[in-house]
Amino acid sequence: MIQEEKTCRTKERILQAAITEFGTKGYSAATIGAICSKYGIAKGLLYHNFAGKDDLYLACVSRCFDGVTAYLQGQDFGTDLQRYMECRFRYFSMFPRYAGIFFEAMLQPPTGLKAEIKKRKENFDRYNRCIYRNALAEMTLRKDITEKDALEYYEIMQEMFNGYFSSPAYSGKDFQALGSEHENRLSKILDFMLYGIAERGAKQ
Repeated sequence: MIQEEKTCRTKERILQAAITEFGTKGYSAATIGAICSKYGIAKGLLYHNFAGKDDLYLACVSRCFDGVTAYLQGQDFGTDLQRYMECRFRYFSMFPRYAGIFFEAMLQPPTGLKAEIKKRKENFDRYNRCIYRNALAEMTLRKDITEKDALEYYEIMQEMFNGYFSSPAYSGKDFQALGSEHENRLSKILDFMLYGIAERGAKQ
């Protein structure tokens, strides 16, 4: 048991160092050498616990997506999507290193890791769909719109919206700044999706 605890503490120390490095520099600029030298971690110890840079990065991605999901599940915002977005923004403000990894992984994932990252964000995606479905349940949909239609529309818009931030125009931008812009714009997009952009009865 003592050895297991020691191993857990060692892995956690490496993981925290990696979160700081990846969260500050991004996947491409961060290196195993920098993580080891900067935080006093022997390379042999790191490779004993993680297969390499990709494995370590994916562990950080899992920690970030699991962390924000657990935090949001503990908040009380009911079906208010704007309050939900405020909680997300607050979390990323409290944990900027997590934000850096979160938004890089979601919007501009490293080449070759997209499939693995997708697996690690499944719970977060599932939770978001649940939040949106709960918000829809409190609304009176148009007679020609089903819940299935609304959920499919949400999925399409979410994919397109994230794709916009994955474009070359945003390449090289600081991921914390990118995340802040993403969250602010997403808040507006969700409002437009649910309530439209024109007043009923407005002049044509």
